Amino acid sequence: MSVVVTAKLSADVGVVRKSSDERAEECQTIAGRARENGAVSHRFAVGDGFVLVNDERESVAAFENFFGDPEAMAFIGSVGADLNVVPETTVGESIDSPDTF
Repeated sequence: MSVVVTAKLSADVGVVRKSSDERAEECQTIAGRARENGAVSHRFAVGDGFVLVNDERESVAAFENFFGDPEAMAFIGSVGADLNVVPETTVGESIDSPDTF
């Protein structure tokens, strides 16, 4: 059973966008580490002062292992997230439904 995790992090959206362009290789390296730690899929969205993370993970433990890694958190902070603000996180069991695409 996989889980879907959404996290809303306070962030400097300008830095997030710029980092996505200028630090693409580092982002891909972190994505590889996330896959090694049970990531099935990953996507970002940005809004006014925040970034939304939408991940599918093999388990809650896989999510916690990745986001508990000090190196991963340091990188996330360096690309615009404000690590001084606790993110809003929601976890749910992924289910199949006829309207999934």
